[in-house]
Amino acid sequence: MNSAARPAPPALPVTYDDVAAAARMLAGRCHRTPVMTSRTVDERCGASVFFKCENLQRGGAFKFRGAYNALTRLPAEQKRRGIVAYSSGNHAQAVALAGHLLRIPVLVVMPQDAPAIKVEATRGYSAEILFYDRSRDSREAIAERLAQQRGLAVIPSFDHPHVVAGQGTAAKELIEDTGPLDFLFVPCGGGGLISGCAIAASQLSPGIKVVGVEPAAGDDATRSFHTRTLHVVEHPDTIADGARTTSLGKITFPLVLHYVSDMVTVTDEELLRAMFFIWERMKLVVEPTGALGAAGLFEGKVDARGARIGVILSGGNADFRQLARLL
Repeated sequence: MNSAARPAPPALPVTYDDVAAAARMLAGRCHRTPVMTSRTVDERCGASVFFKCENLQRGGAFKFRGAYNALTRLPAEQKRRGIVAYSSGNHAQAVALAGHLLRIPVLVVMPQDAPAIKVEATRGYSAEILFYDRSRDSREAIAERLAQQRGLAVIPSFDHPHVVAGQGTAAKELIEDTGPLDFLFVPCGGGGLISGCAIAASQLSPGIKVVGVEPAAGDDATRSFHTRTLHVVEHPDTIADGARTTSLGKITFPLVLHYVSDMVTVTDEELLRAMFFIWERMKLVVEPTGALGAAGLFEGKVDARGARIGVILSGGNADFRQLARLL
């Protein structure tokens, strides 16, 4: 396996060198999460499937990788002043935990309907929380106003080069552990995870096809990918709360267009079916958003029979009270 960095076109904002640098920064600070397999899944899919268990990451999701990488690279004075982020949950927990470990003050703008488990965890890491109404307010505008008022640095949940590079270390570890893959299925919200993973995968496993999976009710990235024009979906109504972003970002959109092979969608019903299958048969707790990649594979959205397939299980912060109502 050749790990020498492949130069990317100058216009792209994140390269494999950035992912490799993030991996060095994160070594010993984030979990090198396990890769799990299942004979039942292999038989069901007619393929060899490898699950990268970011549901077992610190903070319960892949987001810790990008958050820690971004916060640790702030200037000393900015670390003293602190940061502001906006998130429905997993990025909130990630920056809160990273800030707690690095002793950086963290303020998080969260929607009023964020999952209770994620709100409680964010508070548990000593972050300050400001709630907003997602149907009426702009979280980005609130964060920018607070940043100016308090001298805080804004750390977006996906559209930031250090965040993207940090997320890419998940795919880097996966391919280092499994060897070359034919496909990689990745959940997609704002595109930070799939952008970073696609950069790493294309470098370490040339010829791999990276497939992004997002909820059908919030198919902005899929439409953007297929039309090569940025689409926006306002207030997507989906159980996958981590994928309720309205669009890809200025940084992630060109990366997705360059590195990703295909984008597909799954319904909430298909998503829940995959999530409960992983719970019941693999004994792994994943949240709805975390099961997006698996749902795309299980539902046959792409013909990957006979292939070696990687799947990113992106998070495990399931709100059991909410999911019990769905059951």
